[in-house]
Amino acid sequence: MGCWAKLKSSGWAYPTAILSLYGFFANCRVAEPFLTPYLIGPHKNISEEVLTNYLFPIWTYSYLAFLFPVFLLTDFLRYKPLIIVQGLFLITNYILLCFVPGLPAMTFLQVNYAVVTSTEVAYFSYIYSVIPVENYQRATGYLRSAMLAGYTFGATLGQMLVSLAGLDYFYINTITLGIVSVAFLVSFWLPMPQTSMFFKGKKAAAVDCQQEGPQGENRPEEHLIYWSLWWALATAGYVQVFNYIQLMWDHIEPSATSSIYNGGVEAACSLVGAAAAFSVGYIKVTWVVWGELALGLFSAVGSGAVFLMAFTSSIWVCYVGYAIFKSCYMLLITITTFQIASNLSMECYALTFGINTFVALSLQTIITVTVVDEAALGLDIVTQFIIYGSYYAVISVLFLIRGTYTACVNKRCPRPTEAKEPECVAEVIAAERL
Repeated sequence: MGCWAKLKSSGWAYPTAILSLYGFFANCRVAEPFLTPYLIGPHKNISEEVLTNYLFPIWTYSYLAFLFPVFLLTDFLRYKPLIIVQGLFLITNYILLCFVPGLPAMTFLQVNYAVVTSTEVAYFSYIYSVIPVENYQRATGYLRSAMLAGYTFGATLGQMLVSLAGLDYFYINTITLGIVSVAFLVSFWLPMPQTSMFFKGKKAAAVDCQQEGPQGENRPEEHLIYWSLWWALATAGYVQVFNYIQLMWDHIEPSATSSIYNGGVEAACSLVGAAAAFSVGYIKVTWVVWGELALGLFSAVGSGAVFLMAFTSSIWVCYVGYAIFKSCYMLLITITTFQIASNLSMECYALTFGINTFVALSLQTIITVTVVDEAALGLDIVTQFIIYGSYYAVISVLFLIRGTYTACVNKRCPRPTEAKEPECVAEVIAAERL
């Protein structure tokens, strides 16, 4: 008992292990890839139009309303209470899905889920307040791996239960309810941080926020601004595609009349996206010179993939297009993360993460209000994806121009030898629901 108490009160292994365990169970949502078929089907009997133009936009608006206050409250309360709240609202989420009928309940469900997504910042920030700085990279890798493993396992299990066992979506949701209940119980085992990251009143925090390079040389603010701009712009489009892809799949191949493979596709896409992100650490490229051009090129590929999903009548072609799009985003968000994190302290990186996420969500809200909401255009799903493809095309043109300019300037006036790029830590699941 004495050794157990000592392990809980000191070191980095215990909080990392517990938080990784929580991340696995909280993201092992077996039913999530089948949410749209479940809502459209006989259990909830909600039409595709209501789901697209009324119900799903409520999550976007609620998420935007909660994000900033929750971001501040998370640090003030020192993370653990918000992680417990996230686990509790995950349970509430699946209780509503399983046992409460009617459109009003599903409307409240969107607000409930907005609390879940807005409190994800606590999961991403908690570990940095309880472990030494020299263990940040290893701990982050473990946490990302746990989240990826949970999401992939859940999606795979869901697909097997649907395709092989023929299990009804209701029972898949009850299984998910049991799994997230385990996550809620695990959250109580986390040690309470003794300090917060932003409200600690240290002058050093302000000094650390000065934008200095890995070796102390000053780096221009303009460099970081463009990477953050891509992060915000691209994430807004990515989350829109992620949120509405199941509706596109159901439009091409109605779930009521055919077999669906949403779980298998999501699991495969997560693994492909993880491989793409992980490969960045082994690609010998001077990202300071060529990074912005890469953002433009791969954004163009992503744009083409979204157009492919919009115009195809084959569900398998749509699946492939989604895999390409998601892989491109995961690759690019990893490059962007490296460039920003390598120039900022952990405190300022967390703050930058919050600001970029808030800007991305604000842009996504504007898109939702204009394109999706029934109070405005209320466009059908195919037209929406054409607009999302066009949106990504604009991003690609902007960064192709900027990237070409940056590459030409650096070729003409080469920089001093750059410091070694930081080893890759795949920021994969973080981008799923920013």
